[in-house]
Amino acid sequence: MALGGIMMWFFSKRKKKKRKNRSFIRLGIVCIIVFLFVATIPYVMNKWPEFLKNPEGMIYKDLEHKAIEVVIPEGASTQEIATILRDKGVIRHPLLFRVISKILGVEDKYKHGLFLLGSSMTYEDIMSELQKGAGRNGTVRFTIPEGYELRQIVQRLSEQHLIDADKFMEEVNNGQFNYKFLKDVPKRENRLEGYLFPDTYEVYKDATEREIITKMLDRFNEIFNEQYYQRAKELNMSIDEVVTLASIIEREAKLDEERPLVSAVFHNRLNSREYPFLQSCATVQYILKERKPVLSVADTKIESPYNTYLHPGLPIGPIASPGKASIHAALYPEDVDYLFFVANSDGSHIYSRTYEEHLEAMKRVK
Repeated sequence: MALGGIMMWFFSKRKKKKRKNRSFIRLGIVCIIVFLFVATIPYVMNKWPEFLKNPEGMIYKDLEHKAIEVVIPEGASTQEIATILRDKGVIRHPLLFRVISKILGVEDKYKHGLFLLGSSMTYEDIMSELQKGAGRNGTVRFTIPEGYELRQIVQRLSEQHLIDADKFMEEVNNGQFNYKFLKDVPKRENRLEGYLFPDTYEVYKDATEREIITKMLDRFNEIFNEQYYQRAKELNMSIDEVVTLASIIEREAKLDEERPLVSAVFHNRLNSREYPFLQSCATVQYILKERKPVLSVADTKIESPYNTYLHPGLPIGPIASPGKASIHAALYPEDVDYLFFVANSDGSHIYSRTYEEHLEAMKRVK
């Protein structure tokens, strides 16, 4: 009995020692985790804006840049809001949305009602929108075709009762918009001509003129990526010059496959001593505020900084809103030595290297 008692006491001590060792191990693991968390806080906070823009695994589903209507019920918790956003395809990971909300201290500040989310919004954008409150009266969609001039954009939005034309133009000419591509745009009439990207948009019915302009500039900012900035630098062109050339290409080329060829003609003209005038009918049509199918000699002699028959090089600014294909073509012209083109009735063109060839081509147009 005495021996058995001693053995039971010995094994009991060993079990307690093992449990104590396991407790120390668990405590050590917890301490390491806490230490790593605290140590990385400065780095995370320093990188926080970048993290919010593109958090790993947190990119919401962007459905062809279409806005998504989301209804948040009154009294919904952050967990419920995160689930709704996930179900609507705005975010992918509700837990991460809740964690960010808690860290930013906004989890109790979200409002109820109808919200328009999606497109290029970051998590920070979404959270900001959800704090603005309810009361917005539904949404409406509008489409701006490629090649539309600013005056046509204003007319279309006015006809849909989305804007006050005077307020819209005041923002266009005098509003302050913080975009890299607008940094070097000079003060001029129709300052944002060419930068209101042509696309289909969905906005609140009571959206302000500035909100609509911002949405269109945001879309341009998505399209004009870092590769395009670098390419413009290689060509020794400003962004405004690229957009100006792209707008002319947009108005001259009807077929996507011909845009790089049209671009090549204009690039060759810009680099030519013999033929430095672009002689683009589209630039004169911009002056006339009319799409005349055939220009008169008098039309080509109208004095204007936009008249590329009278002034060499590019006009002083864009003449329309170019689409992505025209912007790309302006930056990546075809490697050909054409200096002339003439349009066929089907929208295609005949290209020539010399003026003599061009005269012959004009006789062959369909």
